Amino acid sequence: MPAELRDPYFVRSFERGLAVIRAFDGEHPSLTLSDVARSCELTRAAARRFLLTLVDLGYVHTDGRLFRLTPRVLELGFSYLSSFTLPDIAEPHLEQLVAQVRESSSLCVLDGDDIVYVARVPTRRIMTATITVGTRFPAQVTSVGRVILAHLGDEEIDARLARAEPRRLTARTIVSPDQLRAELRRVRRQGYAIVDQELEEGLRSVAAPVRDRDGEVVAAVNIPVHASRNSVESVRRDLLPHLLATVARIEADLRVTGPARAASHGSAKQR
Repeated sequence: MPAELRDPYFVRSFERGLAVIRAFDGEHPSLTLSDVARSCELTRAAARRFLLTLVDLGYVHTDGRLFRLTPRVLELGFSYLSSFTLPDIAEPHLEQLVAQVRESSSLCVLDGDDIVYVARVPTRRIMTATITVGTRFPAQVTSVGRVILAHLGDEEIDARLARAEPRRLTARTIVSPDQLRAELRRVRRQGYAIVDQELEEGLRSVAAPVRDRDGEVVAAVNIPVHASRNSVESVRRDLLPHLLATVARIEADLRVTGPARAASHGSAKQR
């Protein structure tokens, strides 16, 4: 958002500090001062101040040249997860699902234009992508993202598609706004999404939405599989019924416990 459009309360320095933390990821676990300055579009002097402040707070370690996040940053994510009951409610059901279908399963929420994994039960089968709690992907190319997006209002869907700049991750990735809009309408009608090798070659995934006690979609559960072992039809025939039954059990628990709705659905409506 342009600076002139931000509210008076907006603290730009705080935004920059968070940007410095986000500059580190799986591909860039260690960064130099120049790397951080370039990634965050900061001067070297500003990047240095932010990094050394994070060092003093214990969130970053440095050997004098390279900077690296410390395990203490996990406290930031744990604060969210500990206040968000949905992963705790869903995890036993995900474990049961994985035992039934012998494939991994995850619970994801929408955050801005990405989906974020907030609970995951893996199998020993290894996909190319390394996925853990906290992993993010563009929502439009994932099955979990599409089932959540499909249940947003039409105006919000149009706004998201208008500002999106989807990348063609594989030859199958849908990047046309009109095709995406048609796909989201289809997902909304059928109540589930199957994404066939759009995020990664050889990866198929099926997902269904999770609704809270008010009927609002707050998350989604998926089952990813190798395309070589599972056709689209077998995913629909053999996995989807188990997935829908699992989601129904999660929703039944949510109706009793009442999840922290604002913690998940609220983030879906940001930006």
